[in-house]
Amino acid sequence: MIAIAPHISAFLRERLPLQRGASVHTCDSYACSFLLLFEFASRRFGVTPSALSLEHIDAALVMDFLAYLEAGRGNSPSTRNVRLAAIKSFMRFVEYRVPSLLEQSRRILAIPTKKTDQPLI
Repeated sequence: MIAIAPHISAFLRERLPLQRGASVHTCDSYACSFLLLFEFASRRFGVTPSALSLEHIDAALVMDFLAYLEAGRGNSPSTRNVRLAAIKSFMRFVEYRVPSLLEQSRRILAIPTKKTDQPLI
């Protein structure tokens, strides 16, 4: 089991702000996305968030999490897409750090975004 804590920490503290130049607001939004995901996963697996591993985060869990966001929390499809973008960005980061999870990462990256209405200007 590969601990998730060092990878998520490196992603949020180094990858986003330093390497990608993401704004503070983007980093906060991504951190909130992972907070929600880890709470959801810890309830699902009956473990504390600190006991989660990278193997726990698979495509089925992510799909259930996205459904929970819309049904349980009442989030809009665009908010769901933002949370999915954060998860996909993290999985692209993990691909290079943990090559053994490449197939699991590819399944998550294949999850499509939902179509949303674009307001006319």
